Amino acid sequence: MVKLLVWGTGNFARKFINNGYGGEIIGFIETHKSADRFMDRPVFDSRNLPEEYDYIIVANSYVAEIYDLCLKQNIDISKMIFLYGVKNRIGCAEPSVLKEILLEKNYTVYCAEFHLLEDTFLNVDMAEYQRLNKRPSFDIREQYMWPVIKDKYSYAGTIGNYFWQDLWAARLILKSGIRQHFDIGSRLDGFIAHLLAADIDVTMIDVRKFPGEVERLHTIVDDATSLHQIPDDSIGSISALCSLEHFGLGRYGDSIDPEACFKCFDNIQRKMKKGGRLYISLPIGKERVEFNAHRVFYASTVEECFSSLRLKEFACTAEGKIEYNVDIHKYDEDTHNGEYRYGLFFFEK
Repeated sequence: MVKLLVWGTGNFARKFINNGYGGEIIGFIETHKSADRFMDRPVFDSRNLPEEYDYIIVANSYVAEIYDLCLKQNIDISKMIFLYGVKNRIGCAEPSVLKEILLEKNYTVYCAEFHLLEDTFLNVDMAEYQRLNKRPSFDIREQYMWPVIKDKYSYAGTIGNYFWQDLWAARLILKSGIRQHFDIGSRLDGFIAHLLAADIDVTMIDVRKFPGEVERLHTIVDDATSLHQIPDDSIGSISALCSLEHFGLGRYGDSIDPEACFKCFDNIQRKMKKGGRLYISLPIGKERVEFNAHRVFYASTVEECFSSLRLKEFACTAEGKIEYNVDIHKYDEDTHNGEYRYGLFFFEK
């Protein structure tokens, strides 16, 4: 039986297993090991792999980093099957091997990622459609072909961190009854859309240009670190969902400033009026900066930085679930390895 290692301990790895596979999984790999076991199997550090295995399934979004690491550590690339996120087919690309290990669902995912149609369900479905179709104007014609194979085994949408944080904050804001709200850099096509659908006027500040005009959405294109656009003691409701952790890292064209997010923390509190409410989400876990993507905070650091406000609720979302009434120190040692946990903080002044 083929012996497999799976590089990843998150949603991609679970999806690979749930889709079915051929062979025996002898363990999982983490780039920086943070746990001893995952799904009742051992977890190996990328620098200390077992000697006997046949293939490594890369079920991970950090494929470029993993590929470079394998080159540095002389890991045999020909024994690796990359499921996601590479522009060119690297590693094992032998169809017979791929079909034997990946089976129908995972092989379809692989083919969709690399725009391959051979040996997928498509030809069988086309033949069946043509056999059943009685309408000549709806015959399959080559010039009108638009083959899509990625959706056959996909879920009906996604319920992840962004879904839960957007829903969490929108529910609280709608419950508060406010009609005017400020926001710093949150997701326009999720959270902001929720508020606009409830006829709430939103003033949104972002260093990036906005894609267009929307009724009830007022926009300010500027660095929000200082919030100089807003008078002190004036805001009754404000949010920043997965935005403040990026400040000062240059990722979005802003200036490099290690203190930028902490300056913004202070300025948000100064701009809020008494009774004002703040809704923020930030990556939480073992405190660090992952330059230039973002910072990860101890939840207690966030609470301390907003010391002039009272923490009314602390929740967390990770791996498609939300957890309420969480102890502030519960996840202080989490390293996540790409499966980030967002802390959801509701403060009142």
